[in-house]
Amino acid sequence: MADIPSLRRETRYGVPAADQYIVNRHYLIGYSYYFRQAKWALEIISPDREDIERLDNFRPDYRVPEMFRADLVDYSGSGYDRGHLVASADKRDTELQNSETFLLSNMSPQEPSFNRRIWKNLEAEVRRLNDKKTIFETYVICGPIFNFDEPVESIGTEDGNGVSIPIPHAYFKSVLTENNRGKLHMWSFIIPNQATRKPLTDFQVSTTKVENYAGIKLWNILVGTAMEREKKRDNRAMW
Repeated sequence: MADIPSLRRETRYGVPAADQYIVNRHYLIGYSYYFRQAKWALEIISPDREDIERLDNFRPDYRVPEMFRADLVDYSGSGYDRGHLVASADKRDTELQNSETFLLSNMSPQEPSFNRRIWKNLEAEVRRLNDKKTIFETYVICGPIFNFDEPVESIGTEDGNGVSIPIPHAYFKSVLTENNRGKLHMWSFIIPNQATRKPLTDFQVSTTKVENYAGIKLWNILVGTAMEREKKRDNRAMW
C-alpha cells in the first residue's frame, strides 16, 4: 500500500497486494511478475462517458521491467485476444482516458468468444448499473484466475523476442456500489475463459469465493459483521 497515493479515490475501500503497482491517471493495476500480466485492475466507472472513438492504440507498458513485460509480438498469431481488464468503453470521457486502457499491462489472453460476448456483456451491465440515478459511485476490480490442478498453457515465447504469458482458466470481476444514501452493495463473478451461452447469473458467486480462487483480499478496508455477510452472500439476483 505504501506505493499507492493515499488520496486515490479507487483505493477508498482497499487495494490487494501485487508485485508492482502501476498507477494510471484513471485506474490502477496490480501487476504480477510471475504471470507476466495484471493480477488485478481497479477502477471507478467513469460517470461522464462521451463515447469518443475507440483508439485501439495497443502498446507495451515500459514501466514494467522488460523480463516481465508483455509485448505485441506475444499476442501476434496466438489465437487469443488482447483482452481488456479495464474496459475501453468504461473510459471514453477523453482520448487520454481511452488511450490508457490500451496499455498491455491492462491486457490478458482471452479466448475471443469469451472476450467479445459474455465478458463484454458483463462490462456493459456494470455500466448500466452505474447509470442508475440512485448510484453515487461504482468500484470494479477484476483479474485472471488460474486453476493449478489443471494444465496451464501460454502464449508468446522466451527466445528473446518476447515473454511467455500464461493463459488464465477464468476471470473474476467484483463490483462494489455506493448509493446516494451511502449504502454499499457488492456482486462478484467468476467466468471461465471460454465460450458460453449461459446467463451472467449462472456465474455469480460470493466475494469470499473470488478471494479464495484469486488469492487476494478484496475490499479489505471494509470490516464488520455486516460486510462479512455481504462478502459471503451468493445471491443469484443481479442488480
